[in-house]
Amino acid sequence: MSEVVSGRRAVTEAVRAGTAREVLVARGALRNEGLRAVLAAAGGAKVRVREVTRHELDELAPDHRGVVAKVGAEHAPPTLGERDLTSYPFARDATVVVLDGVEDPQNLGAAARSAEAAGVAMLVSRTHRAAPVTPAAVRASAGALLYLPHARVANIARAIERLQDAGFFVIGLDGAAEHTVYDEPCPAGRLALVVGSEGAGMARLVRERCDALVALPMRGRIGSLNAAASLAAVLYAYVIPSRESTPG
Repeated sequence: MSEVVSGRRAVTEAVRAGTAREVLVARGALRNEGLRAVLAAAGGAKVRVREVTRHELDELAPDHRGVVAKVGAEHAPPTLGERDLTSYPFARDATVVVLDGVEDPQNLGAAARSAEAAGVAMLVSRTHRAAPVTPAAVRASAGALLYLPHARVANIARAIERLQDAGFFVIGLDGAAEHTVYDEPCPAGRLALVVGSEGAGMARLVRERCDALVALPMRGRIGSLNAAASLAAVLYAYVIPSRESTPG
């Protein structure tokens, strides 16, 4: 994980998550609601706040927006590997989100934000030709990447196989799928949702490894949603309602 987090919301979450070691604020920055939240969180957590020049912040994170947190990786969720998927203590109804080649840090962050908000147990992404966890990704996630366990794997198809061995039913989001999320209810138990890259979608081997494919019905003139928007829609329209309607 990056050693700095930038942006007021992401810095606030870094403080709340216990990963922030120091908060740096641009000298003369406007004390608006966002910055007041940062300062209040830092005060409550007894995290040191220091004023610095904007030039100093620029050198740490070009998109800082007036505030940066130096974070300690030892307090962040561990970055997991492929083998951890077999041994991880997933709940019986855990949901995992698998990103197959999402390359834009903004999309990675947005997907992580939706996943964490929906109570997803883990994010899985590729180590190659995929967005790493950068300050921009953490800021786009509103700090969600500071909470969400994240497995980075070399081979998504093989990672899916490990999840299946751990009892997960794997559903791929595919705009060309014959069935939509309205055609049948979300299966009970452990579930993995696979989202493809921004342009090409899921790789062929990944698509073939899924247990089922579903599409989002598109009623307007736009033929598709980006990866993060598709994920949010499926989590809140398909997965969460099925979990909340299942008897305890």
